[in-house]
Amino acid sequence: MTDAQKTAADSSLRTTGGAPPDDGGSSATGAPIPLLEPRDGIPSVIADDTSLARTIAAFAAGSGPVAVDAERASGYRYGQRAYLVQLRREGAGTALVDPVACPDLSGLGEAISGVEWVLHAATQDLPCLREIGMVPTRIFDTELAGRLAGFPRVGLGAMVEGVLGYVLEKGHSAVDWSTRPLPEPWLRYAALDVELLVDLRDALEKELDRQGKLEWAQQEFDAIASAPPPEPRKDPWRRTSGMHKVRRRRQMAVVRELWESRDRIAQRRDVSPGKVLSDAAIVEAALGLPANAQALASLNGFGHRMGRRQLEQWQAAVDRAKALPDARLPQPGQPVTGPPPPRAWADKDPAAAARLSAARAAVSALAEQLNMPQENLITPDTVRRVCWEPPGSVGAESVAAALAGYGARPWQVEQVTPVLVSALSEAKGA
Repeated sequence: MTDAQKTAADSSLRTTGGAPPDDGGSSATGAPIPLLEPRDGIPSVIADDTSLARTIAAFAAGSGPVAVDAERASGYRYGQRAYLVQLRREGAGTALVDPVACPDLSGLGEAISGVEWVLHAATQDLPCLREIGMVPTRIFDTELAGRLAGFPRVGLGAMVEGVLGYVLEKGHSAVDWSTRPLPEPWLRYAALDVELLVDLRDALEKELDRQGKLEWAQQEFDAIASAPPPEPRKDPWRRTSGMHKVRRRRQMAVVRELWESRDRIAQRRDVSPGKVLSDAAIVEAALGLPANAQALASLNGFGHRMGRRQLEQWQAAVDRAKALPDARLPQPGQPVTGPPPPRAWADKDPAAAARLSAARAAVSALAEQLNMPQENLITPDTVRRVCWEPPGSVGAESVAAALAGYGARPWQVEQVTPVLVSALSEAKGA
């Protein structure tokens, strides 16, 4: 049994401070207890300036960390904007805020800016929160904490059940949160998502401290909170599902034209691009290079339900790609800024391949010893870069500097440097 599994089985870590007052977590038989209602009931949705001002005042006057969550409409709407924001803080209770009716939540963000925000999988919610003016300075990510502590399952429901002894109802995670008005069962689900988040945080903090990993976690949380917004992805059309089938440059041009046309339409209509035209249909058209709308209609994804006008619209995109001069066709693959794919190392640089093999084995063994996923110990890309272009003189100082240069946190540098020095030296002497 791993340390994390022992933690999940230890009822003393199933804190009850955030649970319904007459409840102590797991039942007398040890079975998890379903959490069916928020302890204060389902709060009204905040959808006007007056209610928002009261909420801002209440959360500013509250105490302790703030549990924060956001619901998006992935698969239904264009982009990843927030359609509901949930918060909970001691002394303020739970708030459900409608960011469609209240699109500027910077006042709320400022009221709790110096407070620790508790999120689950923070990197998923922070971009949409940033868009509406909510930017934390300190965070605690319960999913990442679970990974570092070695829990085998780190979804919110699994963590709440394993650590706190309650079962969350998770049936509405993939609904269309842009729906208005939001149904009561959805609001109940949303409120319960932040009901025990601070309690989970407190239990995980104790476990990380027990394992000697609390400082590591704090470094990770600080890195997430201080990270700048990601740069826009270059050539996003290249991520079309099934793109690996498209090999000729002219076919790539068709994918690009159809993808960009679809994106403009989806953005204008505020719907998910997949609802406008599927990736599979784009790839079919690229491979088939149809001569006209009739030929396009015979391809999968362009069936009888698609009207003549739509077919002509997509065929026009295909025709634009077919008419491009060779000089304007996309190049196969994107410029590689880092090492080549590892599968090519044996041919390109056998010594580098030997270094990578030794380093991967060493990092894997250390991750197992520390009871955490390898990717949380050190990113695979960092290991590849160090192995592809190792320091001229392999030693603790030079390897540590290389790791830090690639963005490794101090705790990662401290843990990984010795095993990488050993692996690189071993591979060099082999």
